[in-house]
Amino acid sequence: MMKRIEKIDIEDCDFSNPDHLTSAVELINAYILDEMGGGTPLSPIQQLRFVDGLNEHPKKIVLLASVEGKCAGMIVAFENFSTFTARPMVNIHDVIVKKEFRGNGIGRKLMEALEVKANELRCSRITLEVREDNQVAQQLYKSMGFDETEPPMRYWRKYL
Repeated sequence: MMKRIEKIDIEDCDFSNPDHLTSAVELINAYILDEMGGGTPLSPIQQLRFVDGLNEHPKKIVLLASVEGKCAGMIVAFENFSTFTARPMVNIHDVIVKKEFRGNGIGRKLMEALEVKANELRCSRITLEVREDNQVAQQLYKSMGFDETEPPMRYWRKYL
């Protein structure tokens, strides 16, 4: 039986803190290895590029969740600009909660903290993409007021 989590700490990722960088890499690799990620973990050089790339991005928002000092989750988002509202917006790129911590409200706490930041930035909206088969994430997002766009949109990509 899972131990009930009493306290979830959310903080900005401090890119000068080695523990935060280790946590960020650990979490992104856990996400990549998850069935919803379905990929190959980052190589050591990719890990360096990952933390350096995020650190250098001027509009990143990276929040870490911890439970009793153990990394439990992370949200990676980027501030952008909405031409339709002529105001900033935030796009969520990744919401990660380690398997052993799922079902304890960590994803919700991360999302709530991001919403506070988006309001402080006077953003008009928060956007995200979610896999069609990720029903757990969709339930969380719907419970927080997210829904499909009208008209429905498709997420497309081209690898370079």
